[in-house]
Amino acid sequence: MSLANSPEDERPFENDREEARLPVGRALKQARIDAGLTVDDVSNATRVRITIVHAIEADNFAPCGGDVYARGHIRTLAKAVHLDPAPLLAQFDAEHGGRPAPTPAAPLFEAERIRPERRGPNWTAAMVAAIVAVVGFVGFTAFRGGDDGGAGTQVAEGSTPTAAESASTTPKGGKPADPTPGPSDSAIAAAPQDKVTVQVSAADGRSWISAKDHNGRLLFDGLLKQGESKTFQDSDKINLVLGDAGAIQLYVNGKKIEDDFQPGSVERLTYTKGDPQVG
Repeated sequence: MSLANSPEDERPFENDREEARLPVGRALKQARIDAGLTVDDVSNATRVRITIVHAIEADNFAPCGGDVYARGHIRTLAKAVHLDPAPLLAQFDAEHGGRPAPTPAAPLFEAERIRPERRGPNWTAAMVAAIVAVVGFVGFTAFRGGDDGGAGTQVAEGSTPTAAESASTTPKGGKPADPTPGPSDSAIAAAPQDKVTVQVSAADGRSWISAKDHNGRLLFDGLLKQGESKTFQDSDKINLVLGDAGAIQLYVNGKKIEDDFQPGSVERLTYTKGDPQVG
């Protein structure tokens, strides 16, 4: 005679519930899917490598490099997918022989984090910069090569009088010369006939100036402080805009322009090889 099981015998035991619980990796994966996140999303948010995320979700903790590292990754991934890491860590410890002994925290996750790629020096940019510097030096040397007796021609942009020239402007009577900057004798003599040379000097204050060549290429755009000067040269013409024309003295092709500019006035000027016109 056989005995039938009572309804109470059909109810699951607590151990059965424990066995039905999802593995740690599977629980993390399901939580990620429920959160609408991809493996790439989790990897970018946690800085844990994609291969490590895949391995953990497959309950393969060997790529983590040890239980200590595995626990750290479980905690990080659980927070990223909005799970409480404590039950998962307890389950992991129970399945892997208990909680591991503490280890130094310094090297904990450095090996598994995505590190930025280390770039070498940009040799192409350095070479280009070196070539530009050499070309500029050669051009500047060639431009100054037409002086007489070794006296440097001051027709380079932003030139300033030398100490010898400053001394020569002081009269013998001891009275200092007018401090207003003007073109040196060598600059006037060096103004070529087949080009237009314009020197802009901030004599009575500072002024914003803009200078362009005949192609519209910008030669200078900025503030000229009192006592400073700029020299521009082109094969055809120089276009100027003076923000405060009253503070500026102009020398075109070695000759002073006597226009009576008013302080604060804005002037738009164009000078060619034949300027200034005589008479």
